Amino acid sequence: MTMRLIAGAAALLLNAGSALAQTPDAAPLSGKDQFEATCSACHQVTGLGIPGAFPALAGNVFLQGDERAVVSTVLNGRGGMPTFKADLSDAQIAAILTYVRSAWGNKAAPVAPATVAAVRAQLAPPKPAGLQAH
Repeated sequence: MTMRLIAGAAALLLNAGSALAQTPDAAPLSGKDQFEATCSACHQVTGLGIPGAFPALAGNVFLQGDERAVVSTVLNGRGGMPTFKADLSDAQIAAILTYVRSAWGNKAAPVAPATVAAVRAQLAPPKPAGLQAH
């Protein structure tokens, strides 16, 4: 059973990239659709996760708390979680987080793309200063 679950999760992860690829004229995916394409292999479509492997998002206090901390976690990963800063846009992350913060009985405020952009900018390494002329 566990091997079948892991194999299924791996297949979903391999397909996630193609599911998120959109043509320029395609309508953007909803937060729910993006969650299902990107996150549900680990956290499950029910938000219950996989005990001992992937945390539940349903009823998750951290997820419903400080939105900037949640955004930072999605951008940079945590524990075994992958980073998404290079793979998802600010709008995609905001849509996913808005969905999961209000799904499965969660009751947290939406996340704006501007918030994701601000956290992303804050996490970016500083640009090297120009060489000083002597």
